[in-house]
Amino acid sequence: MADLSEKELSSIQDILNQEDLLIKKFKNLSNQCEDPEIKDKLMGISDRHQKHFNSIYSQLR
Repeated sequence: MADLSEKELSSIQDILNQEDLLIKKFKNLSNQCEDPEIKDKLMGISDRHQKHFNSIYSQLR
C-alpha cells in the first residue's frame, strides 16, 4: 500500500469513527426495540456497518 499523507490518514480515521458510531447506534436501537422484525432490520444495518468498518480497516494493514 502506498504511503498515505497525514490528511488521508485523518480522513480514513474519521470514516472509521463514523462507521463505529453507526454500529453502536444501530445495535443500541435494536436492543431497545420490541418488534422482532424491526429489531432484525436494525441489527442487519449494524452488521453492514461492521462489514464496512472491517473492510476499510483491513486495507490499512
